[in-house]
Amino acid sequence: MQRIDFFNAVYDVVRCIPIGKVTTYGAIAKALGAAGSARMVGYAMNAAHTVIPRVPAHRVVNRKGLLTGRHHFKTPDTMQKLLEAEGHIITNHQIYHFENVFWNPYTEL
Repeated sequence: MQRIDFFNAVYDVVRCIPIGKVTTYGAIAKALGAAGSARMVGYAMNAAHTVIPRVPAHRVVNRKGLLTGRHHFKTPDTMQKLLEAEGHIITNHQIYHFENVFWNPYTEL
């Protein structure tokens, strides 16, 4: 799969994440049949800010629920503000009760 095709596949998955839910880079990679490619999913998220239709990249976090991508948004607190607007509680850049809001694209799609 070429990089542009992989990125578009990632964006399609991310657009399916329901409001109030989050997923991980690794879960997206696994759902796309590319387990071990979490870093490539991260690269796709870094490039997603200008993609049309919009990609809710703020809903993708690391495997522990940490907002590791927060520095790639307009401001370092943009990601947190977007998640809080969707009902998430964030403490020390980590989603509170991450396991309760985790959306698994491997089983949901």
